[in-house]
Amino acid sequence: MGKERGGDIIIRDITIGQYYPAKSVLHSLDPRVKLAGTFLYIISLFIFESLSGYVLAGLILLLTIKASHVPFSYIVKGLKSVVFVMMFAVFFNVFFSHGQHQLVKYGVISITVEGIELACFMAIRLVYLILGSSLMTFTTTPNQLTDGLEKALAPLNRLKIPVHEIAMMMSIALRFIPILLEEADKIMKAQSARGADFETGNLMTRAKRLVPLLVPLFISAFRRANDLAMAMEARCYRGGEGRTKMKPLKYKRLDYVGYSLVASYLGIVFVIENYII
Repeated sequence: MGKERGGDIIIRDITIGQYYPAKSVLHSLDPRVKLAGTFLYIISLFIFESLSGYVLAGLILLLTIKASHVPFSYIVKGLKSVVFVMMFAVFFNVFFSHGQHQLVKYGVISITVEGIELACFMAIRLVYLILGSSLMTFTTTPNQLTDGLEKALAPLNRLKIPVHEIAMMMSIALRFIPILLEEADKIMKAQSARGADFETGNLMTRAKRLVPLLVPLFISAFRRANDLAMAMEARCYRGGEGRTKMKPLKYKRLDYVGYSLVASYLGIVFVIENYII
């Protein structure tokens, strides 16, 4: 029972790519506004070089989460699946970065003030990046994301780039995330009932024990992809050329307000990075 519950927690902690239904201002926005806002917010995270910039980014993120009506605990839960990546990045920056103010030197290991500062900023940047991008998928359905991407990238059609097909692939990938998580949960519970242990042992041991989980999961994913392809062919799907939309995207007054807020944020970012030390 304990093993099943542990495996269930591991799977349910992955919330990236899932949609959270709610009635909020953020849910009502045009997907193009959310795509542009998320893209520019991520870019701003790599521009910041001062603590005040990260404070601003964190404040904007908290206000956006508040406006989305998505529980903060639900959003933060998605960070558990990337904790190892964050620890790995922080570890290498702390122990292997070079700088003028050296604290510890032992062989190839070098701990500097600059390395610790870089590691802290990188950890904050990763947290903001994951929370910000996850918030977009929490407040936007896969169909809306597909329509938004296709509409935003429409000028690329003139360069013979298959924009509709690219948007469709991304939408299908997002739709498959909760399906594959549910499938992985079922396989993990079935193997735990047969005596498999996914919770004990060191990191390498636990990674090896995941192989019996990954093989049937990949087989199931390929089977589902094949079934989906056959279903689309049976319905005479031939791409986006000549297709119409049941719900075409149209900007509303709220969407222009959203663009104005994004532009204001970028203006503040410019002032902070150029005039505030």
